[in-house]
Amino acid sequence: MFGGKDHSVTAVRRKDESIEYFYAKKEKKPLLQKLKKVPFLRGNVALIESAGLGARHMQFSGDRYDVMPGEEEEQGPEMSKLQMILGVAVVGVLSFLFGKFVFTLVPVFLAELFSPWIPDKTGQILLETLFKLILLFGYLYFISMMPIIKRVFQYHGSEHKVINCYEAGLELTVENVQKQSRLHYRCGSSFILFTVVVGMFVYFLFPTDPLWLRVLIRILLIPVVIGISFEVLQGTNALRNIPVLKYLGYPGLWLQLLTTKEPKDDMVEVAICSFKKLHEVEKNPEIAKELAHD
Repeated sequence: MFGGKDHSVTAVRRKDESIEYFYAKKEKKPLLQKLKKVPFLRGNVALIESAGLGARHMQFSGDRYDVMPGEEEEQGPEMSKLQMILGVAVVGVLSFLFGKFVFTLVPVFLAELFSPWIPDKTGQILLETLFKLILLFGYLYFISMMPIIKRVFQYHGSEHKVINCYEAGLELTVENVQKQSRLHYRCGSSFILFTVVVGMFVYFLFPTDPLWLRVLIRILLIPVVIGISFEVLQGTNALRNIPVLKYLGYPGLWLQLLTTKEPKDDMVEVAICSFKKLHEVEKNPEIAKELAHD
């Protein structure tokens, strides 16, 4: 899936080897557009939008993958298209929020278990961060061993390779794309790691005792940490071509070694088709009428 200024497009290879496209136009609501221009707020808005949009694209892919054209399950007549779209978007957002709560609060309770031996604030926050990193890396490592998730990560790698090839000014061929790195500075995987590091520094500004207050503060600080982390991600991307400063984004790139895998040639072909179709739609929105869409 690739997103442009006004549209997003997903390409799916069907069971008969044909490629089908899913299109979604980005709704530019006045209020959201204003919020996207506000530093430290825009990150939260962008993340919630991405979660909802991504869920819709993933559902389309799941419905079409490994199914012959014409054999897709039709939605029941009792569910309107609007209900379906809103339902998938809400599930996507809620899934993200639930995951964020789990990865934020579980390390707090784990660190608290060690409070008899490490009672000071600095030690507790460092321990909390350590558990958060272990939880994050462990989760990504184990789910990457699942065949279906590994396949998703391979397609994720193919997206990065296509973007890197395009930004290098090379022709989008399978051979050229496969030569590119599967890592990219603007990836959301980097953002996840930044929330851990940024969170650690932000937490030093607040008390860790008593436990109930610590938990409450962590919950209230979630949008703050997300907002700051988004700005850090934007900053590291802007500095990626400056010697020395480019290394600020390296930790995020290293995490992508877990969230991306080397894709096969047929996966790269799908990614190239998706990217090219997005460019076609961006230049001529009328093309979108031919694609499956919301």
